Amino acid sequence: MNLPSPDLKTHPALAGLAVFERGWLSSNNVLIHAQGDEPGAVLIDSGHVSHAAQTEALVRHALQGKPLARIVNTHLHSDHCGGNATLQRAFGAQVITPPGHAEAVRRWDEEVLTYAPTGQRCERFELHGTLAPGESLHVGGRRFEVIAAPGHDPESVVLFDAATGLLISADALWENGFGVVFPELEGESAFDDVAAVLDVIERLPVSMVVPGHGRPFTDLPAALARARTRLGAFVQDRQRHARYAAKVLISFHLMEVRGETLAELKDWVGRTRYFSSVWEGAGCLEASAAAWSEALAMELVASGAARRVGERIEPA
Repeated sequence: MNLPSPDLKTHPALAGLAVFERGWLSSNNVLIHAQGDEPGAVLIDSGHVSHAAQTEALVRHALQGKPLARIVNTHLHSDHCGGNATLQRAFGAQVITPPGHAEAVRRWDEEVLTYAPTGQRCERFELHGTLAPGESLHVGGRRFEVIAAPGHDPESVVLFDAATGLLISADALWENGFGVVFPELEGESAFDDVAAVLDVIERLPVSMVVPGHGRPFTDLPAALARARTRLGAFVQDRQRHARYAAKVLISFHLMEVRGETLAELKDWVGRTRYFSSVWEGAGCLEASAAAWSEALAMELVASGAARRVGERIEPA
């Protein structure tokens, strides 16, 4: 877990906030301290279930005995909401999500929430309310505008505080790209949504971006340029995007289980419907999704993104 560099920690847009930069299995978390008569702090996104104990420790240390009133999820991928249940038990915090998958959360439909088809884990949590695009989140003496950010996830939102120029961008924009465009992997057009969200962000008077992954940054034009270059490459070659997505799924799985043998990886692929769908849509030469997964795993090892220890493939 990293903290923003000293110059960024003192940026006015981060006053009254604690940013926990978590790496790639867990999303970043933003703790917004309460001001005045507010009932308690708000945490934006809670990381992965594997890191839930660490998330609780980070939040507890930052709160110094003060209450955590709410957890607000930008979207419901497992790396953004996996700590919800642990934090609810620890602090009694209410969970607020975008409205699109609210009913799926209430009945805990792991198909709709994509945990089953992607072969990922997330502990069930209780939902207390929703926060929709066009509404506002008031906390820390700030007013965050809730802005729709489809593309990476159809129901995702970003949060923008116009008074300080702070954008909490989730996976709609990183310093060097954006999250996998999952609807495209299901045969639904979504690259235009990514482009539209980048255009919306460009029109905002942003002074600081806290992304879903990676360090906070201030050079918005450069990040947008890199994101658009990446998007253009994916639009020109959708199989390139599918191949990238498959590597992300494998990398995420290896981080989640902390490594496994090639045979175990192939077994996971055989149980993971989403991976098979990506393989079918990517027009691969490999005879099966399992064979493709082994080839991709070896590419990850060759690039330094993973390592091979005997028959085991482990995250780098």
